[in-house]
Amino acid sequence: MEKLSIIKIGGNIIEDDTSLNTFLKLFANLEGKKILVHGGGKKATHIASKLGIESKMINGRRITDAETLEVITMVYGGLVNKNIVAKLQSLNIDAIGLTGADINSIKSEKRPIKEVDFGFVGDVKKVASDSINKLIKADFTPVFCAITHNGNGQLLNTNADTITSTIAVGMSKIYETSIYYCFELNGVLRDFNDKTSVVKLINSKTYKKLLAHKIITDGMIPKIDNCFNALNNGVSRVNIGNTSMLTKENDNFTTITL
Repeated sequence: MEKLSIIKIGGNIIEDDTSLNTFLKLFANLEGKKILVHGGGKKATHIASKLGIESKMINGRRITDAETLEVITMVYGGLVNKNIVAKLQSLNIDAIGLTGADINSIKSEKRPIKEVDFGFVGDVKKVASDSINKLIKADFTPVFCAITHNGNGQLLNTNADTITSTIAVGMSKIYETSIYYCFELNGVLRDFNDKTSVVKLINSKTYKKLLAHKIITDGMIPKIDNCFNALNNGVSRVNIGNTSMLTKENDNFTTITL
């Protein structure tokens, strides 16, 4: 089975031009087939503020009303996505910027209202892996922003980590897929105050121990749960760390396997 790497970058990399340029060079040099997924929440909050639109968050999740959705569409699908695509073209990567609406690639349903009404937020239901593969087979590199659609003309704000894992699961029927979650830390840390204390390997057994000892807590728990969900549905491995894990020289990051 041919290999496919799916890389997700977060807001801190996107916000900083130097970090973004460094990452994109590493991404361009990464061998084999690849897909890039990005968010852009910090940039969206900044632009919304300039427009006099207040950003509302609950437990780190954005409430997406109609006005906020317009900003997110402009920022994620326009400003951030096209900036990344243009920079990749300069690095000889034939990138194509996409939302989930493009080629009907990622369909979602509006999140049901329970304790909180998140507004126009989507939970992914279907990934059109064959359509995405047509782009890859044509030697295009897809660059997905964190927007999906419901199939009835409605765009939906969707968590970029979830988009990454669901694309990886969908593509695992065709490729041996690996996920790389790139952020500012070296990986999952044993001690948050010691940036070198990377847990290099997490499997289902060690994960239980890390939870019991409260080494993995708070917002990292849903992220790791998301990783195991991907692994249980066909993804080969998940890697978490800073952008240098895309180089062959660096082995100081976290790998998650079953």
